[in-house]
Amino acid sequence: MLKRLLLASALCAVAASQALAQTPVKIGVLNDRSGVYADIAGEGSVVAARMAVEDFKAAEKGLKVEIVAADHQNKPDVGASIARQWYDRDGVDAIFDVPTSSVALAVNQVTREKNKAFINSGAGTADLTGPQCSPNTVHWTYDTVALANGTGGAMVKRGGTTWFFLTADYAFGQALQRDTSEVVNKNGGKVVGAVKTPFPTADFSSFLLQAQGSGAKVIGLANAGGDTINAIKQAAEFGITEGGQAIAGLLIFSSDIHALTPKIAQGLVLTEPFYWDLNDGTRAFSDRFAKQNGGKKPTAVQAGVYASVLHYLKAVEGLKSASDGGKVVARMKEIPTDDPLFGKGNIRPDGRTIHDMYLFEVKKPAESKGPWDLYKTLATIPGNEAFRPLNQGNCPLVNKS
Repeated sequence: MLKRLLLASALCAVAASQALAQTPVKIGVLNDRSGVYADIAGEGSVVAARMAVEDFKAAEKGLKVEIVAADHQNKPDVGASIARQWYDRDGVDAIFDVPTSSVALAVNQVTREKNKAFINSGAGTADLTGPQCSPNTVHWTYDTVALANGTGGAMVKRGGTTWFFLTADYAFGQALQRDTSEVVNKNGGKVVGAVKTPFPTADFSSFLLQAQGSGAKVIGLANAGGDTINAIKQAAEFGITEGGQAIAGLLIFSSDIHALTPKIAQGLVLTEPFYWDLNDGTRAFSDRFAKQNGGKKPTAVQAGVYASVLHYLKAVEGLKSASDGGKVVARMKEIPTDDPLFGKGNIRPDGRTIHDMYLFEVKKPAESKGPWDLYKTLATIPGNEAFRPLNQGNCPLVNKS
């Protein structure tokens, strides 16, 4: 009798253990893995997602997490097609990253239709928490409003009162020009011109000549990744800054500055939500990340993937299910955010994650102590000042509440 009881007890324990490990979670990291944004996101975002699962100790908490990845090629139709396949056929519960705003807006719509979860860290358009906001979407890392408030506001206050934009001709570039123009005008500046540039493009010479000829004090680069790198390199070749005009990189990542080197980028003022050398927590994570990513320090987008996966898993753990994306996102909004990379914050009803942003200046070559020692901090911008006020985004979720 005793043996039977012991056997039954053991079987119950095994069954309980198996049940604990049976909550499946399938995460899809969707980004540019081969084009102009590959260094910003790419395989590094997959590394960050895996690190988050490991650090969360998902298996010990009853979550069986699988990560898949795909390249959206910066094409909205490709991104939407992958999202549908993942949701309909492959059992993906949530999509992360998705740089390129036009692709993100497409994935945002598909995710809502399928009632899954979309946690964006790569795209910039603030429309994701504005007119296109969704109960299934969280916008984690940065957006065009925060970039405009940071770099745009700082440049005008430094005397950059007239602006000419070089704008990538798709959703992100247009949103960034729009939001920065509002900040420039609000602070007493003036936009004297703009030109749309093909996305992507390698030759900015004719566009830079137009900007140079405008006489604007600031040439605003409403682009990102390889386009920004090419534009800054060619501006240096044309001697634009030597002629008295300033270059404002409205979306710059540490990987861009590393590629440019401080010799070319020195003095550039920019806004980022994350830098590997901010504090002990960011340094410890970045050292681990670099060992798994060919020595490269994480970008803000990759850091956003790590932090957002952590928070997503907290919500799934609480619900004991990842199947209903709307419920998971609602739970994410209920829980305060807290991680070693972005610190403490919260997710608003419109899906915007609120955390500090930072105004940086690229160091001079003599100030830099190594290939990734790139920034000095000019200011910390509190999240409530950096991001658009909740009641000004025209998000239907907010208007109905």
